[in-house]
Amino acid sequence: MPATDRLHRAARFEDVVHRWRERGARRRGKLPTVVAFTGYGTERSVRILARVLFVRDEPHAARVRGWRSFVSVPISNARVTVRIGETETALVADRGGVIDAMVDVSLRPGWHTATFITEDGPESTAPVVVVGDGVTTGVISDVDDTVMVTMLPRPLLAAWNTFVLNEHARIPTAGMAVLYEKLLAKHAGAPVVYLSTGAWNVAPTLRRFLSRNLFPAGPLLLTDWGPTHDRWFRSGKAHKEENLRRLAVEFPNIRWILVGDDGQHDIDLYSYFAAEFPDHVRAIVIREMTGGEAVLAGGRAGHDADAPVPVVFGPDGATLSGKLSELGVL
Repeated sequence: MPATDRLHRAARFEDVVHRWRERGARRRGKLPTVVAFTGYGTERSVRILARVLFVRDEPHAARVRGWRSFVSVPISNARVTVRIGETETALVADRGGVIDAMVDVSLRPGWHTATFITEDGPESTAPVVVVGDGVTTGVISDVDDTVMVTMLPRPLLAAWNTFVLNEHARIPTAGMAVLYEKLLAKHAGAPVVYLSTGAWNVAPTLRRFLSRNLFPAGPLLLTDWGPTHDRWFRSGKAHKEENLRRLAVEFPNIRWILVGDDGQHDIDLYSYFAAEFPDHVRAIVIREMTGGEAVLAGGRAGHDADAPVPVVFGPDGATLSGKLSELGVL
């Protein structure tokens, strides 16, 4: 991390507030708890994802929901031990309590369990999917307006999804869960990665939404709200670009099916990625928003995607499924 005197003034102020809140949480008897997220990786290394918070010392306290996830106290530089398979590794959270680290392992393809241990708090667990070396196809999916219908102005989207609605009130996009299941049936062992500009705080709610609506299990790659070392707020676009490039490097044998919506950014983002990594993209799949959704989203991108790979458009999973079948992808 950059030296303190190089931090953006907003980040320095945030750190002061975090330290003050941490001291108060300890005085009130709150426990350090790891909110663990689904990880992923290869047979030799896995990406471990979690957030360390103070929660009340009471039953089910670790089940942080909705707006409470934003008022919970993150623990800066918290030390956590993660155990997966026969490997134990000591990790340190960042200034926002987030753990995002690669751990060397020796694991078979499939689902495994990572156990997180803190000095004073309870143990937490999270699934980790290990992708076999022979897998050559994967799915990277956006969330809002792709698998979930939002019908909200973009400036209000994050606040509404986080502070008002829960997973029961969110509406799945018609046919998308079936489309993903068909893709996994066609391409055995293919991972599904959900890449969103949402905050880590909403990960438990999004995970429950995906499970309740029968979307395939997979890691959520989200971001942390608030200032960084050099700017007031994190860039959602940069977050997606960075993780797309990272997945291309981590899985050199996989050609990705990139799924998003036509709300201005996904088409360009995926097209640029495909131009940079043409051997890592099999197809771009764009869910077309309705007229009302497009107005609330601030418009939609055109269909003239400049990409060196096939691009298909459709309003729902059934239409997209038919077009991918024509291409031989499904």
